[in-house]
Amino acid sequence: MGLEVESRSSDSPYVQRVWRSRSDGVGRMTSIAAAHWDLVFWEHRGQVSVAVMGPETKASPAPVPEDAAFFGINFALGTSMPHLPIDRLVDGSASLPGATRRSFSLKGSAWHLPDWDNAEAFVARMVREGVLDRDPMVDAVLRGAAPDVSERTLQRRFVAATGLTRGAVRQIERARRAAVLIQEGVPVHEVIELLGYFDQPHLARSLSRYIGRTATQLSRRQPVEPLSLLYKTDERLPA
Repeated sequence: MGLEVESRSSDSPYVQRVWRSRSDGVGRMTSIAAAHWDLVFWEHRGQVSVAVMGPETKASPAPVPEDAAFFGINFALGTSMPHLPIDRLVDGSASLPGATRRSFSLKGSAWHLPDWDNAEAFVARMVREGVLDRDPMVDAVLRGAAPDVSERTLQRRFVAATGLTRGAVRQIERARRAAVLIQEGVPVHEVIELLGYFDQPHLARSLSRYIGRTATQLSRRQPVEPLSLLYKTDERLPA
């Protein structure tokens, strides 16, 4: 019983991760901070819903419908839907209309619901039809490059493509990495050194804000309340 979450990586440059989950006997979870946005599909009591879930700047409690099935596409940093500006979806969401078990409406057209096996084909269609865009400057920043533009232009484009500043993305991703390492049994003092925290109080504040857990709570095998999607990543942090 609880919230069973499964995820996989993707070979699409537009996709960070594909995930699915099912709830059983759990009414609430902790939704942890996330720099990436998701396109989420779920079915509960025969009703299908679709929504774009924006980046989240802090951890917060979230209700979980009982006996519901979820499927989501987690998009790579810099990927966006221009007709739904991502900066307007930070700490929020936008429901998409016309959802049935077969299709839903996206930018005025009917689309078949994607699934675990064809998520990349679905995203490729989004790109072909101009629904999805990607700013190469964000890729360059994540690779450690210094684009030949002013700092002001760089920050403006980064926020337009991700909804967040580089500093916010860096802090969120670092806290998520710290949480994964602690869950894997890495000692706190090593996590502090590996990820560049100043000291233990600095790490504690970060975990509290972005993960909603203490290091002790993360190290427990059976947490009191489930967490939203948390996975290991090798993605570089923006400078």
